[in-house]
Amino acid sequence: MDKVRAMVQIEGVVQGVGFRPFIYDRALRHGLTGWVLNDEKGVQIEVEGEQDRVTAFLSGLSSPPLLAVVERQRVSYLPPIGYQGFEIRSSKVGEERLALISPDMTLCEDCLHELFDPADRRFRYPFINCTNCGPRFTIIEDIPYDRAKTTMAPFAMCAACSREYHDPANRRFHAQPNACPACGPQVKLLDNGGGEVPSADSIQETLRLLKAGGIVAIKGLGGFHLACDAAQEEVVARLRGRKYREDKPFALMCKDLEVIKGICVVDDGSRELLTSKERPIVILPRRTDTAIALSVAPGQGTLGVMLPYTPLHHLLLADGLASLVMTSGNRSDEPIAYANTEALERLGQIADFFLVHNREIHTRCDDSVVKPFRGRPTLIRRARGFVPFPIRLPRRLQRGGTSVLACGAELKNTFCLTKGNYAFLSHHIGDLENYETMRSFEQGIDLMMRLFKIEPAAVCHDLHPDYLSTRYALGYAGELQVPRIGVQHHFAHAVSCMAEHGLEGPVLAVVLDGTGYGEDETVWGGEFLEVTGMAYTRLGHLRTIPLPGGDRAAKEPWRMAAVYLDRVYGQLEGVDIPFVKGLDLAQWTLLRQAIQANINSLLCSSIGRLFDAVSALIGVRLLTNYEGQAAIELEQMARQGEQGEYPLEIAEEEGCLILDPDPMVAAIVEDIKREADPSLISARFHNAMARAIAQMAIQMREVTGVSEVVLSGGVFQNHLLMGRTVDLLEQADFKAYIHHQVPANDGGIALGQAFHALCLLKEN
Repeated sequence: MDKVRAMVQIEGVVQGVGFRPFIYDRALRHGLTGWVLNDEKGVQIEVEGEQDRVTAFLSGLSSPPLLAVVERQRVSYLPPIGYQGFEIRSSKVGEERLALISPDMTLCEDCLHELFDPADRRFRYPFINCTNCGPRFTIIEDIPYDRAKTTMAPFAMCAACSREYHDPANRRFHAQPNACPACGPQVKLLDNGGGEVPSADSIQETLRLLKAGGIVAIKGLGGFHLACDAAQEEVVARLRGRKYREDKPFALMCKDLEVIKGICVVDDGSRELLTSKERPIVILPRRTDTAIALSVAPGQGTLGVMLPYTPLHHLLLADGLASLVMTSGNRSDEPIAYANTEALERLGQIADFFLVHNREIHTRCDDSVVKPFRGRPTLIRRARGFVPFPIRLPRRLQRGGTSVLACGAELKNTFCLTKGNYAFLSHHIGDLENYETMRSFEQGIDLMMRLFKIEPAAVCHDLHPDYLSTRYALGYAGELQVPRIGVQHHFAHAVSCMAEHGLEGPVLAVVLDGTGYGEDETVWGGEFLEVTGMAYTRLGHLRTIPLPGGDRAAKEPWRMAAVYLDRVYGQLEGVDIPFVKGLDLAQWTLLRQAIQANINSLLCSSIGRLFDAVSALIGVRLLTNYEGQAAIELEQMARQGEQGEYPLEIAEEEGCLILDPDPMVAAIVEDIKREADPSLISARFHNAMARAIAQMAIQMREVTGVSEVVLSGGVFQNHLLMGRTVDLLEQADFKAYIHHQVPANDGGIALGQAFHALCLLKEN
């Protein structure tokens, strides 16, 4: 049979994941000659041999190594040239950078077995890894992904590690973090003054300290965790006090799946998320009567749990501790600490001890947080395990290699860079409220631009003039002398959902959140839109109401409750419910005067603030200690099975649909007077909101003829509301789209900004 030569270009996450050894092995098994190498687009292959053998080889590429993700495969045929064998060639450096980088991945089963095998030379070595697992994104400094361009560069491999590294048949072939106790990174235990704690085994000593009630800052893949025994109420409460974190839940790391099943309700979908290679924190229903301290998640019916994902984690949880609090190593509102010296400075007043190591982290990266919805993940925070894997955009948006930078919002910030039909949404940066977070934002942009050789043709930003991300975008666009594209906050939310589903519209959009800058200079947050990638029309919104004190209203839900009561009843004094009786009427009088004088009281259409008002009215939460607390607790208390709902009205004013919650507020007050259980009121409120959203969509469809609806905004992190809304929309013959690849909250804003900018550039 005649021989053929096939040239194959593979794009995707195919570097640093064992792809070349996979190709080498397949080529030898099929008796083919040629070569394979990494290039700036991914992996390039030439194979030569009989046609049927080449065909069989190509068909097997559909089952790549565990961590590989094949995005595109192109095959062309050339005349045979008589290769004598098959080889793995050195990386090829070209001008165009589009090779995708693997996220950091959990320890694989092979390495886990070796970790606890006394006969293995890496027995209990906390940095064991191979091409199927270990650090990637957090240690890379540039591409191609070679050891010299990672933070492993200072560690010269010993002879044994070098043999593995250069052996194509070994699973550590070109595993860039490859190391062993003789040549690789080491851990050591420090006190909170930076002095080394003498011990024969730093990990065993750390375990002893944790069991004894100590708080230990532990350096992981993307930064430090603050850890303590999750079963000791006193030590968890002490950690809360030191971290100034009154109520926000702590994440837990549990020894194994059986431990998680003992403290949470685990179904098939959540089990898959927990054991996935990404190993995110998964928010699950909490079981009662567990050994977990109540102060891990006070007032919550859920727990955020994850399984160990590094060898160090496995070693800490292997002997006597079932669950550890593993919360981000930061002070309130700061980014996670990731360098040893920085951690000692910033966390020295929180942690008693520090378990550190000498492998540098180049890019800090928090744990990802997901919440299962009907068997699929919805992301609350997209970071480790998911980043920097891109969102694939419709190929028709590609315009001569045009790239954009989108700077996102202020809270839960992420940024986004595009290249070709890929959108690289960054890891979670955090709230841009201090120097450290802003510095992390700028460093992240510099890294991603360098890794993918991106030169933005435009810079996108939120319309809010005081966001630090907006100010950065305006300044940076000026430096580059490229267009600045302002994108309305809720439009960006809607378009982010469109982007991940490959929609260009028109679609209807329901965008519900706390607050966002509106184009009419009011505060938006309950928006009903018709959207394309290019533009939007505001078809409806929640009836506006004063936002007393601006951002302070989000931290003091009683303010919104009082404003709603004042609008419905004209005054509060005659409203005979516990909320009014407990209110400081003198304080309310001053606040009401400020509202009437239009002092720091912009009109707002925020459904997030409506949730706050209802929470305060029924006594759930008058003041909050973290964003969204009132709404979260209101959702969790809702009575299951309740079918009742409150009335809302939809009016049309000047061609715009107005959702009026006043009849619902009055009905809630009547239920409070009848001493209805708050869980009943919460359920009826959620039912009413879902019904109102569906009815608004129906009326929008009557105007537009559009039957596709995207749901976005932080309010849709409420799965009770989202589930009932999706059901009602589907019953009304809508196709409803929700977020699965990016957060519905402001963490997805940058993707929407970038998608809109690409649509504009494509047209212009």
